[in-house]
Amino acid sequence: MPDPARTASLAIDPTLFAEAKALKIDLAKAAEDGIAKAVRAVHAAQWQEANQDALASSNRYVEAEGIPLAKHRQF
Repeated sequence: MPDPARTASLAIDPTLFAEAKALKIDLAKAAEDGIAKAVRAVHAAQWQEANQDALASSNRYVEAEGIPLAKHRQF
């Protein structure tokens, strides 16, 4: 069974809050979606930083040797 959701208190710009309320936006869902997007972005940036040497090495190989198995490509 998943852990129950945690309660958090957030300060939101009053104009944005009023507009979201008028549009009947679920603030909890919108906040959760935004936090999830931010978490994914940070994970992606961390992965890219941790693997930058391998990515650079792979790019250098392709620049020097071409795409591996390119002769078998159908496009």
